Amino acid sequence: MTCFTLIFFATALSLPFVFADLRSSLTSAGISAVFPGDESYTAASRAYNLRFTFEPAAVVYPTSPEDVSSIITAGLDNNLQVVARGGGHSYVANGLGGKDGSLVIDMSSMKSITIDSGVNTAIIETGNRLGDVALALNAAGRALPHGTCANVGIGGHSAFGGYGFTSRQWGLALDPIFAINAVLANGTIVRTTEDSDPDIFWALKGAAPSFAITTSIEVNTFAAPTYAIVMNYSWSDVDYKAAGSYLYSFQNFSLSGPASPFAGELVLSRGSQEGLVSFVFTGAWYGDEGSAIPTLQPWLDVMPPPSSSSLVGNGSYIDSVAELSLPNSLNTSDAAASTSTFYAKSIMTPEGDPMTLEACIALTEYLANQGFFSNTNWFAEVELYGGPNSKISEIANDATAFSRRDTLFTFQLHASSINGLPPYPEEGFAFLDNMVNSITSNMPPTWNYGAYTNYLDDELQNWEKLYFDDNYARLRSIKDHLDPRGIFVFPTSIEE
Repeated sequence: MTCFTLIFFATALSLPFVFADLRSSLTSAGISAVFPGDESYTAASRAYNLRFTFEPAAVVYPTSPEDVSSIITAGLDNNLQVVARGGGHSYVANGLGGKDGSLVIDMSSMKSITIDSGVNTAIIETGNRLGDVALALNAAGRALPHGTCANVGIGGHSAFGGYGFTSRQWGLALDPIFAINAVLANGTIVRTTEDSDPDIFWALKGAAPSFAITTSIEVNTFAAPTYAIVMNYSWSDVDYKAAGSYLYSFQNFSLSGPASPFAGELVLSRGSQEGLVSFVFTGAWYGDEGSAIPTLQPWLDVMPPPSSSSLVGNGSYIDSVAELSLPNSLNTSDAAASTSTFYAKSIMTPEGDPMTLEACIALTEYLANQGFFSNTNWFAEVELYGGPNSKISEIANDATAFSRRDTLFTFQLHASSINGLPPYPEEGFAFLDNMVNSITSNMPPTWNYGAYTNYLDDELQNWEKLYFDDNYARLRSIKDHLDPRGIFVFPTSIEE
């Protein structure tokens, strides 16, 4: 952020007439907005992660790209920084600006989904949530790669990557996007493609909120799989050494290259006593019926018999999406009421330099011992991204702004307050920091691991390298050109 940006932003907040002028500008344009003091302001400005309480200058609800352009122009005229809120599930409340005083563009009134069955494409406005998208596309026999949480907004999800259980065969949520409709920092409405605006398009596929407000994405869709099933296996109260070896064996299996219709993740959580962890595998299969278990069998052969196992679902693709979603529903009508109080970190492990057995055991030892006494509800989720046959890693790291495509596993390390409400326990931060350290301290100092931008961490050091790696320099150059006044600025935004 430049000194100029700091000065004009601070000055704007000190002038009470700014908000009157902003209200007048939006009212004259016929755009709905909620301001401090309005009856609905508390609900409109509530963060998903209740660890954060920010007070935006206003929360504004456009219904068209022209509205978005008018809002950005009003923000410029009033010296305010502007941010988009799609689903509102940013882990660090960046959808509220990540600080007080931002102008929030809430996209929830822009929920059109237009499907062209002739060419199997779709135009999806960014106020849609993943459950909305899955249901609409499935009704036309189509699908996209995306995450499992139905309430998450497609705008932020696809802007920063968008991993899901179909990503090994179809890529990340941002990969099928062939055009992005957006509004730039000067209020210009654009349709960007790789051919028309290569730099802008490249930046929007992995770091979009730093450069523009995306109003809709145009995507190539995929035929919904004719068969899909969800697999659940659990091993209860596993000794930490055994759990570390199980994790290492799953890594070896993943490196062997299971077929791309296979997807899976491990979830490690608190055991019933010190020294033990719960070890759970959830997988999905999108290929031929009867091939799910044989695909997983090489790993099961080196594992002890599970405490429980099951195949879940009726065999349809949309049923598998619902089964993987929490709470097993694609209904997003109550999405705005969803909250928690948590801190999260992530690690993306390079496929070419996988974790050692020592690192795997160090993690499970930490979880089994320190994790047993933690005053949080926690889990360590290990998502399978790569390995041979993964579409994610077939694309070069510099092909889009999303850089960490040579990843084997992405860890989501998550700890919430016991009751899901504030305050978040102070020791929870060090608990997760040391969870990360248990892995990284047992790998070489040069280990080129990363972090995942959809699991944003407001405490993360060296985030520019961990999130964007070698792509950050190009992103800064594009930011200088597109947003010289720094209107799209928030924690972890690309610096101009």
